[in-house]
Amino acid sequence: MTPAASLILASASPARTKLLSDAGIAHSIRVSDVDEDAITAAAGPLKPAETALLLARAKAESVAASAPNALVVGCDSVFEFEGAPYGKPWEPNVARERWQLMRGKSGVLHTGHWLINASPGETMALGEVNSAVVSFEDVSDAEIDAYVATGEPLQVAGGFTIDGLAGAFISGVEGDPHTVVGLSISTLRRLLAKSGVSITDLWA
Repeated sequence: MTPAASLILASASPARTKLLSDAGIAHSIRVSDVDEDAITAAAGPLKPAETALLLARAKAESVAASAPNALVVGCDSVFEFEGAPYGKPWEPNVARERWQLMRGKSGVLHTGHWLINASPGETMALGEVNSAVVSFEDVSDAEIDAYVATGEPLQVAGGFTIDGLAGAFISGVEGDPHTVVGLSISTLRRLLAKSGVSITDLWA
């Protein structure tokens, strides 16, 4: 199969679109309208990695439904710390409490990828989760307070960004660093190849 158009990213994440742009991948953006809480509630108990893939699929399917004959990728990230899933903190006090627990320790960032390649009369859908272990510095309360006050951690999975201010608080990553940002380019390459598309065909 070959795509009828350039890649559509089903995400509002500036970090994900920057990853694609930096990798030379031509794409457009269409934000899905999925209710993440409703989807996860309906699915019942899931492991963090399963949740990431479920939401990535929901986002891709939502956008693909209004974009016939398109090539769509949806992504979602869930941070797993000591066996519990950590989504977006939203509130400063929640972000602060999480960082006080995470400092000096490690967790796993799971990013789900779901690719839909639709051409006339044929549709192929593929999914994969890529995970990376993230280790944090033993940051002080003052550093945590200053970071939370910037607002950066409030709307990102796990309450941190490796490509932003929190980069100074991360001591190491075991796995694909792009996964921690929110979209593994190598995982996308594999999914594209399985659907009959070479990533080089999407280079701008």
